[in-house]
Amino acid sequence: MTSDHWQTIKALPQASLNQLFNEDDNRVANFGMEHAGLYFDFSKTHLDLAAVAAFQKLADDVGLSVKVKALLSGEPINISEGRAAEHCAERGIGNAASVGHAKALHQRMKGLIEVIDSGALGEFTQIIHLGIGGSALGPKMLHQALKLGDEKYDLAVVSNIDGVALEPVLERFDAGKTLLVIASKTFTTAETLLNAQTVLDWMREQGVADPLGQVVALTADPDQAVSWGVDETRILPFSETVGGRYSLWSSIGFSVALALGYDVFEDLLAGAAAMDEHFRDTPWAENIPVLAAFADQYYTQVRGCETRAVFAYDERLNLLPDYLQQLEMESNGKSVTLDGQPLSLHSSPIVWGGVGTDAQHAVFQLLHQGTHLVPVEFLAVIEPGNSLSPAHHNGLLLNCFAQGAALMAGKKSDDSHRNYPGDRPSVTILLEDLDARTLGALLAFYEQRTFVNASLLNINPFDQFGVELGKQMAGKLAAEDGNRLDASTEELKKRAFGA
Repeated sequence: MTSDHWQTIKALPQASLNQLFNEDDNRVANFGMEHAGLYFDFSKTHLDLAAVAAFQKLADDVGLSVKVKALLSGEPINISEGRAAEHCAERGIGNAASVGHAKALHQRMKGLIEVIDSGALGEFTQIIHLGIGGSALGPKMLHQALKLGDEKYDLAVVSNIDGVALEPVLERFDAGKTLLVIASKTFTTAETLLNAQTVLDWMREQGVADPLGQVVALTADPDQAVSWGVDETRILPFSETVGGRYSLWSSIGFSVALALGYDVFEDLLAGAAAMDEHFRDTPWAENIPVLAAFADQYYTQVRGCETRAVFAYDERLNLLPDYLQQLEMESNGKSVTLDGQPLSLHSSPIVWGGVGTDAQHAVFQLLHQGTHLVPVEFLAVIEPGNSLSPAHHNGLLLNCFAQGAALMAGKKSDDSHRNYPGDRPSVTILLEDLDARTLGALLAFYEQRTFVNASLLNINPFDQFGVELGKQMAGKLAAEDGNRLDASTEELKKRAFGA
């Protein structure tokens, strides 16, 4: 049943952004928050103090504090699968036994990294990391954001079953110097294991006598990896209670820790823990992930916004929109509540985005003058990631800030083609620097924000049964058992593979 507080929220006056600034001299201070090297500016959203107060009552009504405690104490809040969601324990926040277990597995990972760095297992200079979904997207995004260009290992993360993704890596890598890392929670993921078998075949063709001796497995099912042929000393387990899209904090982060250094991985965990502590200890009105979720729900439920756009004004973060798509849409793309009833509210918005300033010359036309109201999220970094003339970075930042100002202010014109309505919302997240600590805090913010959104909607963000149906259909199509699907699909199969 929908909380009565939703009706109160929907009935609140809808002032324009300019009105909100004109009526509150302290608006920037009231809606600007800083923590763990990040500054969040929520002042260009339509939230005001009355809206925040109404959302706080909703949060209390749905038992948000109880749900946060359950998440962080390791209770089985993933009710459809009967288990906890303990990615925070990987960062040191959670049930004491789970935190201790995570630390022990991290030390095992660190020990294997030290052995590999010593050359005891071979003179590796290249790493192929195979996974899909969270087993690949998180590590790939981290590596893209944090690499400096002088690393000891050349890391390639491959997820797609399309051979076009894997073949160029095999063409430029040296089989004898390549460490193969296979990341799969169940170690049964079809795409990942097919890619792995192809890499092993390539190693044999290139004269590697024992390809499996160059394999490390990252999995929650070590027995399955052993059955597949991986030596148990080169298997790095992680907990079954860590979901795929939340798994980069676990041994799934091994390839990045190896390529960039284990100290980088430790800093990543520390930054995330700092945001977790803020989320756990801060009242809702000053709680950054909670306030972000209030804004999300305002635009989704009150203004009917079906999408949210994310633009990183830093080339190093070009994979962040992709990462957030999986995190938010896989978590909160649900249509039933925790008790299995139809969801009467809108679920996760469609998350999309790109990189500034490229996006300004592509999709921003719609944001400024289109008929869709799209909340926008800007990310920028104060310290530049390059050594070129400051003009490059200064121009980047000024463009970022100007876009948010323009979306809000608009510009009236007697020429309707040159009229900009304005009053279009945005949030700006400003990082002091893009390093492992700030990135860890940023990603933890997004995770906790996603959890708060799910709590306000009364849905389970930790299962993903919708992902399975397409896999099952693919299996049916591949099987030669006489089973047929719809006529359209059968015609496509016939055209592709013949009668």
